Amino acid sequence: MSNSSSGTGLPTVPAELESPRAKLVYLYLSTQGDASITDLQNGLEMKKLSLYSILSTLCERGLVDQDAERYRIA
Repeated sequence: MSNSSSGTGLPTVPAELESPRAKLVYLYLSTQGDASITDLQNGLEMKKLSLYSILSTLCERGLVDQDAERYRIA
Protein backbone atom coordinates (compact mmCIF):
# COMPACT_ATOMS: atom_id res chain seq x y z
CA MET A 1 0.00 0.00 0.00
CA SER A 2 1.33 3.39 -0.94
CA ASN A 3 1.24 6.65 0.98
CA SER A 4 1.31 8.61 -2.24
CA SER A 5 -1.38 11.05 -3.19
CA SER A 6 -2.93 12.22 -6.41
CA GLY A 7 -0.51 15.07 -7.01
CA THR A 8 -1.51 17.18 -4.00
CA GLY A 9 1.62 16.47 -1.96
CA LEU A 10 -0.56 15.26 0.92
CA PRO A 11 -0.74 11.67 2.16
CA THR A 12 -3.83 9.70 1.23
CA VAL A 13 -6.02 7.90 3.73
CA PRO A 14 -7.10 4.33 2.96
CA ALA A 15 -10.75 4.20 1.92
CA GLU A 16 -11.51 1.50 4.50
CA LEU A 17 -10.80 3.91 7.37
CA GLU A 18 -14.16 5.31 8.44
CA SER A 19 -13.36 6.55 11.93
CA PRO A 20 -12.24 10.20 12.02
CA ARG A 21 -9.86 9.39 14.89
CA ALA A 22 -8.33 6.45 13.02
CA LYS A 23 -7.82 8.74 10.01
CA LEU A 24 -6.16 11.31 12.28
CA VAL A 25 -3.76 8.71 13.72
CA TYR A 26 -2.98 7.41 10.22
CA LEU A 27 -2.28 10.92 8.89
CA TYR A 28 -0.12 11.74 11.90
CA LEU A 29 2.00 8.65 11.28
CA SER A 30 2.11 9.46 7.55
CA THR A 31 3.62 12.85 8.25
CA GLN A 32 5.84 11.96 11.24
CA GLY A 33 7.32 8.71 9.94
CA ASP A 34 6.98 6.85 13.22
CA ALA A 35 5.78 7.63 16.71
CA SER A 36 5.36 6.18 20.18
CA ILE A 37 2.07 6.18 22.07
CA THR A 38 3.34 9.18 24.05
CA ASP A 39 4.20 11.03 20.82
CA LEU A 40 0.71 10.36 19.51
CA GLN A 41 -0.89 11.32 22.81
CA ASN A 42 0.94 14.65 22.90
CA GLY A 43 0.62 15.40 19.20
CA LEU A 44 -3.06 14.52 18.85
CA GLU A 45 -4.25 15.26 22.40
CA MET A 46 -5.92 11.84 22.62
CA LYS A 47 -6.10 9.41 25.53
CA LYS A 48 -3.68 6.48 25.50
CA LEU A 49 -6.51 3.98 25.89
CA SER A 50 -8.15 5.28 22.70
CA LEU A 51 -4.84 5.27 20.87
CA TYR A 52 -4.10 1.65 21.83
CA SER A 53 -7.51 0.61 20.51
CA ILE A 54 -7.10 2.52 17.23
CA LEU A 55 -3.54 1.30 16.70
CA SER A 56 -4.57 -2.28 17.40
CA THR A 57 -7.23 -2.04 14.68
CA LEU A 58 -4.82 -0.37 12.23
CA CYS A 59 -2.24 -3.11 12.87
CA GLU A 60 -4.84 -5.87 12.40
CA ARG A 61 -5.82 -4.35 9.04
CA GLY A 62 -2.17 -4.24 7.95
CA LEU A 63 -2.13 -0.45 7.70
CA VAL A 64 0.32 0.19 10.55
CA ASP A 65 3.36 -1.77 11.78
CA GLN A 66 4.52 -1.90 15.38
CA ASP A 67 8.21 -2.19 16.21
CA ALA A 68 8.63 -2.43 20.00
CA GLU A 69 7.08 0.82 21.25
CA ARG A 70 7.06 2.62 17.87
CA TYR A 71 4.34 2.65 15.23
CA ARG A 72 4.69 3.47 11.54
CA ILE A 73 2.70 3.19 8.33
CA ALA A 74 2.95 -0.33 6.85
